[in-house]
Amino acid sequence: MPVMSIISCKIMQDEIVWLFTNDPEINKIMIVENENISEFTEKLSEQHVSYEIIPLEKIPSTFEEMDRNESIVVVNILELGLHAVPKTLKSEVYQSIREMIPFSDGILLFYGLCGNVLGKVEEDFCLEKDGCIVRILRDDVRIVDDCIGATVGGGANYLNLLKTHSKEPAFFFTPMYASSWKELLGFTKYHPDPEKALKMAKMVNDLAGYSRVAKVNTGLTYVKDIDAKIEEYASLFGYSTFEVSGNQQIFEKCYLSIKDEIKTKLCE
Repeated sequence: MPVMSIISCKIMQDEIVWLFTNDPEINKIMIVENENISEFTEKLSEQHVSYEIIPLEKIPSTFEEMDRNESIVVVNILELGLHAVPKTLKSEVYQSIREMIPFSDGILLFYGLCGNVLGKVEEDFCLEKDGCIVRILRDDVRIVDDCIGATVGGGANYLNLLKTHSKEPAFFFTPMYASSWKELLGFTKYHPDPEKALKMAKMVNDLAGYSRVAKVNTGLTYVKDIDAKIEEYASLFGYSTFEVSGNQQIFEKCYLSIKDEIKTKLCE
């Protein structure tokens, strides 16, 4: 009974929905019960993808009643904003890995380097030591930098975009980023008063040289009213907007790769 687990930042949930919608080999999807999954499960339901929501500690016992030939995916969606404190991000991701290793044949992290704190995760949880394959999102050369790097096709493409738009730096918004920017940016960290918080956020952005917002068109439509959400952010800061292309190539490649690794492992 192959069990692949996915640990993901909430920001990359759309890509997981797309993968599940296009994977006929999955027999059962289990979603770890927590406060981060409501939007994710709603999207799965809209795509008519079946799933079960189960507390993490009860997942191993559910396997006892299942067919040994069934292919299972377990998804643990972690909260937004962990990247704001790199040590916390690493701690939370590593703890989730430790909790899921005992019942997983492989774990795929829907994360990038994220401030370089996850750069050694595959080494720290190597197959030889733990008996479970642990992988993180990679392009053809290296671990991706972050969710934007993964969505635009990897490090080389991301660097090229940054260079191309270096004279007028831009925030890059994926659909989920557009949907969650208020939560991600957390204006209250600047000041408890919303107006003063906005002024301080503008000042920080101005110092960084930002003047535009780039919509990363991933082709996914699970987030509604993306353009309106981006325009809301742009108008608050007085930014112009433009569009760049994104895709699911890296997500698909890494997903299929770990599936193949798990199959090979179980056949040995």
